[in-house]
Amino acid sequence: MKSGPDRLASQLKGNLPAVVLIAGDEPLQREESADLIRKTARAQGYTDREVFVAERGFDWNGLLTAGASLSLFASKRIIELRLPTGKPGTQGAEALGTYAKDPAPDTLLMVIAEDKLEGNPVWAQALERAGLMVQVWPVAPAEVPAWVRQRLRAKGFEATPDAVTLISGRVEGNLLAAAQEVDKLALLRGPGMLDAEAVAEAVTDSARYDAFKLVDAALAGDVPRTVRVLEGLQAEGEEPVMILGALLRQIKELASLSIEIEAGAPPQRALAGIWERRRPLVQSALKRRRALGWQRLLKRGLHADRVMKGRAQGSPWDELLQLTTSMAGGNAGR
Repeated sequence: MKSGPDRLASQLKGNLPAVVLIAGDEPLQREESADLIRKTARAQGYTDREVFVAERGFDWNGLLTAGASLSLFASKRIIELRLPTGKPGTQGAEALGTYAKDPAPDTLLMVIAEDKLEGNPVWAQALERAGLMVQVWPVAPAEVPAWVRQRLRAKGFEATPDAVTLISGRVEGNLLAAAQEVDKLALLRGPGMLDAEAVAEAVTDSARYDAFKLVDAALAGDVPRTVRVLEGLQAEGEEPVMILGALLRQIKELASLSIEIEAGAPPQRALAGIWERRRPLVQSALKRRRALGWQRLLKRGLHADRVMKGRAQGSPWDELLQLTTSMAGGNAGR
């Protein structure tokens, strides 16, 4: 059976399933879903908890052994398995499929895949048939204000549209940061009416920038956001050379893909190695430039590298501004 974070509470009423799979790359909803399941399990007498992390070299036989063994401390227990990459590998998929066929009695197996599932893997289908699958999807930018408003109402606030807009804009789609700001408001002000002035006084700018967000903004062709994220990186003291490295890797990939497609390769085949979630961004960028354009942009990036290493004159941050706005399709650096 499938569920979502918004329906999970109602679906946990009654006896817990023997197996729960939580999968998705949005950390706040994923971890809050796991917390709700743990809380519900404790209320039903699951007082023992054993945690496994399936990193490289993980012993999958150990998981099956743990499921087969009896708890010495409680009649009911939780076995929690975390998949940092969202993929258990061949051996792990077999182990999970084996467990799902015959779940241990008085045991809740909670598998937390910390990434989006690619396709519909057989092991995930097996876990879903044995119990419950909670799919966690990132909240689209257009949906963030409604999410913030709902979160504020849950804390007792009746927020004005301007207050919701202010919080949504400051957190840059980061739900964890948004939740933290709402919790902070609840501590500082208490429930009641909330306007933009009160938000401005109480919250701090929680937008967290990193090089990957900069690359994504440039790929999407969003010049204003590209500039804003770059300014955020500079304000946070990030090293220009680290940012440039992420940009050059992406530009090299785009140049290579453009050459392959222009040589006659079907776009679907050329993009097969790109993570599914990133394909729309890459496709958007490829539409703005041909292979020669990406090669010229790569040369600009190599010039920026020389500037940062002191082999050419210029400002590292000015070079990054020209490179990223050009990558996003703006006029700077053309």
